[in-house]
Amino acid sequence: MAVLKVKFTKTKRDKLAQILWILNWVSVVSGIILFSLGLFLKIEIKKRNEVMAKGDVNSVPNMLISVGVIACIINFLGGKICYDCSDANKFSRWKLVMLPYIVCTFCFTFCILVGALMCYTMRNELEESLYLGLRDAIKFYKDTDIPGRCFLKKTVDMLQIGFQCCGNNGFRDWFEIQWVSARYLNMASKEVLDRLKSNVDRKFLVDGVPFSCCNPSSPRPCIQYQLTNNSAHYNYDFLTEELNIWVKGCREALLDHYTAIMRSIGIAALLIWLFELSVLIGVRYLQTAMKNVLLLGDLEGESDGWLLENSFVETAKYNINIIKSLGKANQISTVSGMNDPNIDVQNTNCGKTNITTKSIPAA
Repeated sequence: MAVLKVKFTKTKRDKLAQILWILNWVSVVSGIILFSLGLFLKIEIKKRNEVMAKGDVNSVPNMLISVGVIACIINFLGGKICYDCSDANKFSRWKLVMLPYIVCTFCFTFCILVGALMCYTMRNELEESLYLGLRDAIKFYKDTDIPGRCFLKKTVDMLQIGFQCCGNNGFRDWFEIQWVSARYLNMASKEVLDRLKSNVDRKFLVDGVPFSCCNPSSPRPCIQYQLTNNSAHYNYDFLTEELNIWVKGCREALLDHYTAIMRSIGIAALLIWLFELSVLIGVRYLQTAMKNVLLLGDLEGESDGWLLENSFVETAKYNINIIKSLGKANQISTVSGMNDPNIDVQNTNCGKTNITTKSIPAA
């Protein structure tokens, strides 16, 4: 029994073909939108590439870009097919192409759904990439004289100012590394030497942060150094007083930024998937209705259209049997010397032998 069978007249078939022709051109625009969203996300990730570790963070934008290009090609072809389906004579040229086209389009719409879901599952990979990338960027913050690292100080400072953040997880990350370059340390100073000797790694560690961590909205002048020393500042308690530096870590700030972008892209991709799915359903109805009208032979008469010719269970069993038969055929063809009735058969002697022939009596 056919699934969701609908009866179509000649007028309904023509209107359906015209509507699908328009919707396929709208789908071309949706493919351009998918391509643009993927390109936008790729550029946004590229902007912060210096503070991200190498990973699979580009898989989502690459997926969206690929799907967007394929959408433009498939829907352009679909528009041509639907336009010709308004004429039964022109439909005959697409008769054998439409079913493979529908199957390919179904796989393509599934890829759109996968791309939309990937926007919501990318958070963990992005968080790990940001954690490792920011850790290395802060570690090399002081290396302003080393080629390949000299740009990191500016990158981190602009990042902390732009996203109003400090450190990787928080401002205390700066306490654990030497972020002041050795060229700016006075090695003749006893205080500097004592700090270097007090650390097993001979690092100059201070309870301070770079200037880019300062909050310009704070009414109090920025306290960059001796953040945990109450006696170093008047009327100051670092445990109770709200610090005048950014408290949020840059990993969290960047993660929130990219999560908001990917959430919006994911919603747009889901809407495009629903639209593409509705167009695909319409094309399937058009294909079955035009196929049946050709079988009936009356081009002006009514015909039935459906999503599936049989029920879901019967269709699934039919496809499984096809896959099993293909597997058995491949198995027989690949196993040489097995179940071959012509093997180990002795050859007959086709040479000349002495055969007595009966004489034919004379007439």
